[in-house]
Amino acid sequence: QVRLVESGGGSVQAGGSLTLSCAASGYTSSKTCVVWFRQAPGQGREAVAAMQTHNDWRWSADSVKGRFTISQDNAAKIVYLQMNNLNPDDSGMYYCAVTLGSIAYKCARRDPAEFGTWGQGTRVTVSS
Repeated sequence: QVRLVESGGGSVQAGGSLTLSCAASGYTSSKTCVVWFRQAPGQGREAVAAMQTHNDWRWSADSVKGRFTISQDNAAKIVYLQMNNLNPDDSGMYYCAVTLGSIAYKCARRDPAEFGTWGQGTRVTVSS
């Protein structure tokens, strides 16, 4: 069974940095699409960064471009989200999601409804 565990969240002041980790298990394929989503209170989940783990394809939302970087340790099946220059709008629950099928399609769309495997989330709070 595919399982994801996020970690690394916390409370920081504006301008600070955090690195989130998404540790995956339960499958052997190195070909996946992994997306980091965040959810602010009362709002839906929005994708902030995505990657395909078997090539150089990467994507980041305009709101985080230049500040957030997605990367991986493929051997360990860990995907990271390095977040720099955080601001209060970055606060929320951060989730990673993975798909082993329709990788290019789902990574391009980044529709939360199309991802069946999620972690429990890690909370990020940025104070001004």
